[in-house]
Formats: sequence, structure tokens, C-alpha cells
Amino acid sequence: MTKRIRSSLTMCSVLDRPRSRWKELHFALKAFYELIRGLRTFHFLGPCVTVFGSARIQPGAPYYRLAEQMGAEMVRMGFCVITGGGPGIMEAANKGAFEAGGVSVGCNIRLPSEQMANDYLHRNVDMKFFFIRKVLLVKYSYAFIIMPGGMGTLDELFETLTLIQTGTIKGFPVVLMGMEYWKNLLVLMDDLAKAGTIDRADLGLVLATDEPEAACAHIHKHAIERFKLRERRKRLWLLAE
Repeated sequence: MTKRIRSSLTMCSVLDRPRSRWKELHFALKAFYELIRGLRTFHFLGPCVTVFGSARIQPGAPYYRLAEQMGAEMVRMGFCVITGGGPGIMEAANKGAFEAGGVSVGCNIRLPSEQMANDYLHRNVDMKFFFIRKVLLVKYSYAFIIMPGGMGTLDELFETLTLIQTGTIKGFPVVLMGMEYWKNLLVLMDDLAKAGTIDRADLGLVLATDEPEAACAHIHKHAIERFKLRERRKRLWLLAE
């Protein structure tokens, strides 16, 4: 029993327990390296939109097709499209962007189940640490599209909203796609406002819609117009970029 417990602990993440100073330093250096690698990969993309959603939605499903359409629409508006780089909704959004002639980027996470990057990426970076991955998925985007998803998608949604609510990032538009899917969440958020645990004004941080046209108009107004978005950065040969 003791051997089994110790063996399972060694498979856990770096957050499972205190370790020696040297191991903690090694972890910090690995995380720093991964962050720098991600920053260099994404720095020249220009304005981006991040699409969050489930890896379990199958090709051909209605929400898959909707994510594919949204990926294409974002490209037509001049954005690069970033996703978690995996299958399902992520693949759909990347596919829409890729086939529309835009820039399609993935920030894939390495999992025990070996989530593989999808086939519609011009650029991809494989990550080991979830928290570095989430920084990169938020850092370069001027809008966030939340497609149907599970725990991971909810985590990404509420972390993004918290960053906006607290002023950690600017008030970028957040769009929930799929009214039927998200209806219970919208009721819950309204209940939170009634209970006083969130400000009622916070409900205005999210646009919920089924219509790509409404989503695009919202993003155009609150991202492109508000932030006067310009072309991507130029590379500096001196930094070997």
C-alpha cells in the first residue's frame, strides 16, 4: 500500500506537495523557459481572438460547425485565431481560420491522455504547465469566444472574467455562443447578482448569443473600434526573431 501511494504521488503535478529547494528552483526555471518559448512564438501574431470550448465535440456536430464559422469570421475581421490546439471545438475554430486563409495558432497542453495538436495550425507550442498556457491564451487576445464546453472551459471563462472584473486586463469583449447550452449558467450568474456576491454590472461583461453576426458586431465595436487595432509587430533581426 505504501509503495502504491508513493508511486501515485510521483505522477502528480508540481503543486501536489512541498519539495526540496532545488526541485522548486528546477520547476521555476522550467516554467520560465516555457513562458519565454510561448512569448517568442506568439509575439508577432498581431491582434488575436481566443476561442475556448470542449475537446469532446465531434466534427459535424452543430457546435463544431458554429465554431468553424466563428473561426472564419474572426479571420475576415483581421484577427489571428488562438485555441488550446486540441480536438473538438478547438479544432473547429482553427479549421475555420485556416481554411479562410487566416493565421491559426494552437497552445496545446501535454496530458497523460496525450492530447494531440489538431491539423489546422500554422503555429503551435506544446505546454506542460496549465498556468503558463492560460497566460498565453489570454495575453495576446482582444476578444474571447466561449463555445460549449466542460470544466476546463468554465475555468477559462471565469478566470478571464475575473481578470477583466479586477482590471488586471482591459475590458475585452467576451461572447458566449450557444444560448440553449449556457442558459443555466446565465440563470446562475443572475442569481449571484441577486445574492450580492457579484455586481449586477458584471453581468454586462458577457454577451450571450446564437448569432455569429451579433457576435462579430459586438467584437468589432468593443475590440477593433475601442482599441484602434493595428497591424502586427515587426520582427527585430538583432534578437534573432
